[in-house]
Amino acid sequence: MSDASNLFHVSSVLNRRSIAQHGLDWTRMGAARGIAGSRRPEVEGIFISRGEEEAGFFLQINNTGGPADLWSVDGIDEGSLLDNGNGFVYLPSRIPAARVCLVRSDIPPQHDF
Repeated sequence: MSDASNLFHVSSVLNRRSIAQHGLDWTRMGAARGIAGSRRPEVEGIFISRGEEEAGFFLQINNTGGPADLWSVDGIDEGSLLDNGNGFVYLPSRIPAARVCLVRSDIPPQHDF
């Protein structure tokens, strides 16, 4: 398994407590909209950014109604990531709290694209 430390997840700050306690779990969605503004999970899995540039794109499209957090994700085999059909990838399983780390918090909506 290739342990890539350049994987990230972007989420509303409203999800911070849940992520810190339970990890990344799409079945717990509800405290805030998805980063693209969806009210329900778009896939049964967790969207992952491959690198800081891609994470920056997700920060730019933040449509949660407030600031976002950037989480690093460790211990994921990149070969297990699936394409959602739009060029973005997701992991079709939950990610335990022990594998995520908050790296930036309270990033204001950017909308400068």
